Amino acid sequence: MQEALAQAQLAYNLGEVPVGAVIVDKNGHIIGRGYNRTIIDQDPTAHAEVVALRMAAQHLNNYRLPHCRLYVTLEPCLMCLGAVMCARINHVIFGAVDTKMGACGGTVSLHANHQLNHHTHVSSGILQQESAELLRRFFKERRKNNGFKSQETR
Repeated sequence: MQEALAQAQLAYNLGEVPVGAVIVDKNGHIIGRGYNRTIIDQDPTAHAEVVALRMAAQHLNNYRLPHCRLYVTLEPCLMCLGAVMCARINHVIFGAVDTKMGACGGTVSLHANHQLNHHTHVSSGILQQESAELLRRFFKERRKNNGFKSQETR
């Protein structure tokens, strides 16, 4: 989770929402890293989890990652948890709860829907304070500076 937090700091330094993610294989090796890149890439799907999933899939030459764990600093949204479930990630571990978009209990519990084909185990609260503080500081600075510096809204 420390590495996911380091990824979030990279996003923060670039003016992105500071969320970081890493994917670890069954041997405990990091095979995917990512941080939010939605502004830099002008891509609404470039969330930290998706970036890390893409890297891990390339590393394993497989779109399925069944024996892997995802560590992420913020509770995954519906899009990200959907991608995680499609990749067959075994376990999601996240830091801060997202009460606006979280799909692991923050707003909905997608992983608990028994009608879905794949289920993933979810754990939360790992480095929660550090993850939440980085997000709070980021948004406080953005409010102080009147929003994002990029051309986020056209």
